[in-house]
Amino acid sequence: MKCPGQDTQYWKAGAIYDVKCPQCGQVVEFFKDDTARKCNKCGYRFVNPKMDFGCASYCQFAEQCLGTLPPELIAQKENFFKDKVALEMKKYFKRDFKRIGHATKVARYAERIGKKKGGGNLAVILAAAYLHEIGAHEAEKKHGLTTPEYLETEGPAVARTIMNKLKAKEELINEVCELINHLKHPKSDETVNFKVVYDANLIAELVEKQKDNPMDAEKLTQIIEDSFLTESGHDEATEALLK
Repeated sequence: MKCPGQDTQYWKAGAIYDVKCPQCGQVVEFFKDDTARKCNKCGYRFVNPKMDFGCASYCQFAEQCLGTLPPELIAQKENFFKDKVALEMKKYFKRDFKRIGHATKVARYAERIGKKKGGGNLAVILAAAYLHEIGAHEAEKKHGLTTPEYLETEGPAVARTIMNKLKAKEELINEVCELINHLKHPKSDETVNFKVVYDANLIAELVEKQKDNPMDAEKLTQIIEDSFLTESGHDEATEALLK
């Protein structure tokens, strides 16, 4: 059985359309289920700009359904997954705009650091960045406090529920939960993914503290020199806090 969105019997008018090649302007005919096509004139291969790849961000059968995914779509899959995690985080926190804002900042810094650092998995990094404080409401409910220890205790279960809902792979879920479980207590042999999220969270916290209770440049410089686990995190912190 085909996915209904890809089965031609469900197609409506407009399922076949022309798209101009972004390289040379030649008209290229696309079917709505084409992931990509090559321009007959210049040979440039490009992703179908009108295709909805939303399901491919989380469906384990995406490659079988859509064929071999082009590199451009692999990048889009990461963005779709990131956006879905961000949306679930916002839905969970509801009107807790302070936590939503903090998580969004951490994810933004984590993406920048992760891309500069290299060697990490952005799906893990960004999911952990968005969900690193997802246990806050449970911690408040059960313990009356949101100290790092309680956030680490309560966060993984909530994060797992959210990521299961998004049909994330078990390996990804396990790594994100493990990362959340000790984010404030780094070990001596941490992964690149952990280091990136740790540094991103530290930058966001320092930026927020600077707004409420500014430190002088000398003290801030010392913290930056002593506290970061990656060179990219150190550089991002310097850019965010001292320039």
